[in-house]
Amino acid sequence: MSTTSDRVATPDAAVADRRADLGTHFEVEQLYYREAELLDEHRFVEWLDLLADDLVYWMPTRTDRLRRQQALSVAARGEAAYYDETKASLQWRIRRFESGSAWSEDPPSRTRHLITNVRVRHAVVGGDLAQPDLAEPGLAEPGLGPAEAVLVARSNFLVYRNRLQREENVFAGERTDLLRRTEDGLVIVRRAVLLDQNVLLAKNISTFF
Repeated sequence: MSTTSDRVATPDAAVADRRADLGTHFEVEQLYYREAELLDEHRFVEWLDLLADDLVYWMPTRTDRLRRQQALSVAARGEAAYYDETKASLQWRIRRFESGSAWSEDPPSRTRHLITNVRVRHAVVGGDLAQPDLAEPGLAEPGLGPAEAVLVARSNFLVYRNRLQREENVFAGERTDLLRRTEDGLVIVRRAVLLDQNVLLAKNISTFF
């Protein structure tokens, strides 16, 4: 299990904003494929092990805006969001699944997570070293603590969900993650999920992305 003490002690500003090498890129892809497998097989407790203890998991709403107002189309932190979670609140959601009281997921949905277009680069965040270009939604907020070297990974997703006989949904979008290296491997510290739809067409949203 990861802790906040697992940070890289001495961030090297020279590597910041540099694209990750092929080995690191492969490692990130394997993390995402493993995560997709765990989610699709409903192995949520094991999925939690891929998340840092200081996780922020955020999926904002979005609205239609004129072209010149696109910067305002995604809700800011503290505004409306489908998910605005910590690791503890995700644990609570998963316990609710297992208790049988989450009627929207009992019987459970069948899902398939497809992850593609993975892009990985190095960054230094936290303290006074946070890079201005980390203004991607939900990543540059305070609370990361001392400066640390991380990976910024962006990926596209397509999630198919089927429940009961005729309930069917498709979710598409992009994820932007901050990944921390620990003794046990990479863990997800921040995740911002941006759906490619401004009105949720599903009856509910009980799927993790």
